[in-house]
Amino acid sequence: MNLEAIQSAIREAGFDGWLFYDHHHRDPLAASILGLDEKAHITRRWYYYVPATGDPRKLVHRIEQGRLDTLPGAKGKYSSWQELAAGLEAMLFDGKRIAMQYSPNNAIMYVSLVDAGTVEFLRSLGKEIVSSADLVSYFQAVLSEEQIFSHTVAQVAIDRILAEGWKEMARRLRPPSGGTGVVSEYDMVQWLSEAMRRENLVWENGPNVSTNANTSDSHYEASAGRSATIHEGDFVLIDIWGRVDRPEGVFYDITWTGVVGREPTEREQLVFETVRNARDASVAVVEKAFAEGRIIRGFEADDAARSVIVGAGFGEFFTHRTGHNIAHEIHGPGAHLDNLETHDVRRILPHTCFSVEPGIYLPEFGVRSEVDMLTAPDRAWVTGQVQTELVRI
Repeated sequence: MNLEAIQSAIREAGFDGWLFYDHHHRDPLAASILGLDEKAHITRRWYYYVPATGDPRKLVHRIEQGRLDTLPGAKGKYSSWQELAAGLEAMLFDGKRIAMQYSPNNAIMYVSLVDAGTVEFLRSLGKEIVSSADLVSYFQAVLSEEQIFSHTVAQVAIDRILAEGWKEMARRLRPPSGGTGVVSEYDMVQWLSEAMRRENLVWENGPNVSTNANTSDSHYEASAGRSATIHEGDFVLIDIWGRVDRPEGVFYDITWTGVVGREPTEREQLVFETVRNARDASVAVVEKAFAEGRIIRGFEADDAARSVIVGAGFGEFFTHRTGHNIAHEIHGPGAHLDNLETHDVRRILPHTCFSVEPGIYLPEFGVRSEVDMLTAPDRAWVTGQVQTELVRI
């Protein structure tokens, strides 16, 4: 735990302190930020209060009184519920605006971990409980130089694998010996997976190779028992993601689409261009905000993409957020580009990574165009190759 950095962030946010609380590992964010043993035996509630200035304070049950001994600060103990209530009041005597893993109206469920009863009790003491969402992003989503480099390693490998994957699909459909070859969605999933293993990449589920109506299922997953055959004339989507197999590894996550053995139809071209333009609008608003040194929040980047798709008449077919934070987890703990599933008011912070992936999913086919972005204090940029036209396979 970096106490100095935590207190500096608390002061910058204008809060009096940050209260961490756990019971039966209900808040993994607390363990990660404080550097606690994530497998420790926790059967009783503990509390750790970091004021904006001064020494931290602990409140632990007597039968687990060593639970926070790795952290600095004076220790209070309780056994009864009456002692717990009195201990909390004493611990927070000089705090008014207190951050917790809380989100008003559960708007950002990723950080909404403290139970309603605890919030009610603290409010009864006259405390104003505010969301720690931006604080969590600062300590969980901000990437080191080593992590950013690992994203680049994955990016170079996956961009190369995807480019070769389209060629491999064509080779299997049109073998050198002549005639028509046979290849399934699952065959291509296996080929892409093996190519990523050779690059020492790891991932969760996927990748996603889908055709025609299956491309409209944004979380489609081909398997040995559920897979369509790819034919000439088909519409194809590939969503592929992975990270280097190291503790600092950060994911790279992209989606491209293409057509097999033909030119796209007028409708396919229209949908692709709409999605591409929406993606680029979101990228542009983020780039502009960082270039100007202006705060931008997740919902604003979603609004930029969604307005393009709604303006083109496809709003009802854009059924998910525009993007998600990316870190060691594919769906990371920072700000998402979202004003649909949630109203994400978290700041897009410097030195973070996230996807930009608007989509339109019609009954007959779906298009998603996904890129990743990285940020620095004065700029934001897309990492990797950017699709500008449908792939011709």
